[in-house]
This record gives sequence, C-alpha cells and structure tokens, in this order.
Amino acid sequence: MAYTAEAFQNEFLALGATEVNAIVTVTSSGAADGRRTAGATEIIIVDCSGSMQAEGRMVAARQAAKAAVGCIDDGVRFAIVAGVSTAQQLFPAPGQLAVASPRTRADAVRAIDRLQANGGTAMGAWLKLAHQLFAQRPGDIQHAILLTDGENGEYKGYLDSVLREIGGSFTCDCRGVGTNWQVAELRKIATAMLGTADIVAHPRDLTAAFTQMMTTAMGKTSADVQLKIWTPVNSTIRLVKQVEPQMVDLTGKRTPDGPRAGRYPLGAWGAESRDYQICVDVPAGAAGDEMLAARVSVVEGEEALAQCLVRAVWTEDAALSARIDRQVAHYTGQAELADVIQAGIEARKAGDDHTATLKFGRAAQLAHASGNTATEQLLATVVEIEDAATGTVRLRRRVEAADEMALDTRSTKTVRVGRAR
Repeated sequence: MAYTAEAFQNEFLALGATEVNAIVTVTSSGAADGRRTAGATEIIIVDCSGSMQAEGRMVAARQAAKAAVGCIDDGVRFAIVAGVSTAQQLFPAPGQLAVASPRTRADAVRAIDRLQANGGTAMGAWLKLAHQLFAQRPGDIQHAILLTDGENGEYKGYLDSVLREIGGSFTCDCRGVGTNWQVAELRKIATAMLGTADIVAHPRDLTAAFTQMMTTAMGKTSADVQLKIWTPVNSTIRLVKQVEPQMVDLTGKRTPDGPRAGRYPLGAWGAESRDYQICVDVPAGAAGDEMLAARVSVVEGEEALAQCLVRAVWTEDAALSARIDRQVAHYTGQAELADVIQAGIEARKAGDDHTATLKFGRAAQLAHASGNTATEQLLATVVEIEDAATGTVRLRRRVEAADEMALDTRSTKTVRVGRAR
C-alpha cells in the first residue's frame, strides 16, 4: 500500500502568536492486488429486544444480517451476536469464530433465522462480548456492525465504563432503526470505536445499509494505521481531529511514543483519503524566526508510511499573517456547522424557537457556502430555507422525528473544499 501525507496551512504568524493550524490530507492507494496485509474479523450484533418485533423490524433485521454475511469474503473470521439483556452468541458456538466459506455462510444464515425479538437492550454487554471475540485475533482488521432500535437499558455509567475500557480496539458502525433510539448514545459508541452512526428510518432499508457497511469493511486492507505527531520542546498539541469524511475528535485518544511524540488511531484503511486538523501551541518567535511546529507521520506498527511537516514563520507583515488557509477555514466552518445544527435541535426540543431559528439559519448559511448540499437538503426537512446565503429560515410547524434524527446523526458528515456530495 502506498500512502501520501500533505499539509495545508498558512505558516505565517503575527508577532506574539503561538497557535499553528494545519489540515493534513492522508491518502492511501490500497493494496495493489486488493489483498489484505492482515487477517480480518467481522462481528454482526443484532438487537433482539422485544421492541424489535414492531413494524417488521425483526424480520428486516434477519434479512439484513443474512445479506451482510453474504458479503463476507472467504477466509474472514466472523460471528453473529444476538443482543438482549445480555449478549448471546448466536453463531458459531459460544467463544468461537467461524471461518467464512460457502458452508459456514449457509450455516450462519440458518442460525440467523432463529433470531427472535424477546429481551432488553444492553449495548455495553454486547460490545464487551465482541471485544472478547476479537481478542482471539490480535492484529486482524476488526470490524463490527451494531443494530438497535432503542435506548440502552444498562445501569447508568456502565456503557461509558465499557467504552473507556475497549474504546478504539475495533471499529464499530452503529445503526438505529426507527425513531425510538438515542442519537447521542450511538454517536458516543461510534466516536469511541472509530466508526459511524446513522439512522435507518424504515426497516425495508436495513438490507441496503448492512450490505453497504460490510462491503466497505471488506475493502479495508490494512489493520491499524496511526498518525504519529512529533512536536519540539515547549510545544503542546491542542487538537487532533478527523474533519473529513466526518468529524471525529482524536485528541483524547493519544498514546505517548517517546518524550515529544504521540500516536492517534486512524483505524483500518483501504483505498481512500481522509483529512485531519492539527493545532499546535508553540513558543512565540521574533520577526523572521522559523521553526518546525510538528512532524506528522502516517505509521503502521514501526513502519513510517508517509510524512509531512507543519511550519511556523513569524512576520511583521500583517497581510501575510492575516491570511487563513482555505482548507483550514473550510473545516473550521464545517465544525461550526455540526455544532450549530446540534444546538438548534436541542433548542427546538426545549421549545426555544428563537434560538433554534438562529442556529438553523446559521447552519443553512454554512452548508450553502461550503457546498455541503447533503446537509442543506436535510436542513430543509426541519426548516423552510428562504435564503440560504443570508441564513434566513423559518421553523416548520411539523417535523417528522426521522427527519430530525437524520439531520442530527449526519451533522458531523463533511465535504471537501469545492466538492459537494
């Protein structure tokens, strides 16, 4: 696999300034022959709580799980977990992993037919069982799908403690079906597990969602890629955040690597490109001083795959120091977009229509300016956009719960400069 890393920044700082910002674009070509550099393990977790019987969700979940199994490549280890008030391994035998083949996939499909909606919701227990199964295959590309239709029923704080214990040890993509689950809860799991969270409003769309997630997972060819950042003496990393394709704050996931370096997990990779924002505090310099603010490396194990440099140059020329790099400015706006959408949703739920209108108006303005047409379209389900350029909107009197949840879950999805999706 070939990687590149490129830094975008305005390296010129005003006298007295100490904050250095850069966007680092990491791109991987993927494996030339499509072969993985490590093994792979997949775990499918299906909520089997009693509420899954409603609206045909259990029937749809069975079909979706079967479709996902059908996408698993030969040789990949996998398991199916039934999520109730405890975690129950449905296939293969408890504590074991199956090796994907035509026979084991057929066996798994027959096991999935036994899934019944009868029990509670215990996401912490589900994730712990997945972690135990993944522990059998250290070094594998490890990915899980978690489906739920409700709110976690474990005692307060248990899920948080599980996420602190296992966070980042595997990737978990979370999907909520219907509208009775909590966006913040699935977002918390997805953030801790370097995955995604999204709504599947209608059970009929579950098969497509599961197929997409498993197909994407099968495209990963490298297991554990990290961003290693070195900074000079008296410098401090303030922020490391994935900003494309979605916002994920990695700052708190740092593990030390020597006296002045740290590593940040990027998860599994295939042929893809992602953008990261890095903010470093450095000692102020005099006019004309230059320094290396950060050395950013893409690493897997001890192998450096790509590298780029973040610089700082102090100047008395206000025209130079006042420029904001286009990439940095764009993603600052995308971060604000996510924040104001979530603030608008909270204000609307609290009955504060004035604040909600202001926040959604600003969101419409930011989405329009950045070319984030997907978010602009989602906003239009919650407000009537009269003038996106000026942020003039009116709250809709009636808003479908699924539309509001879709706006909330997808508020952290971003677009690159000049590229709408």
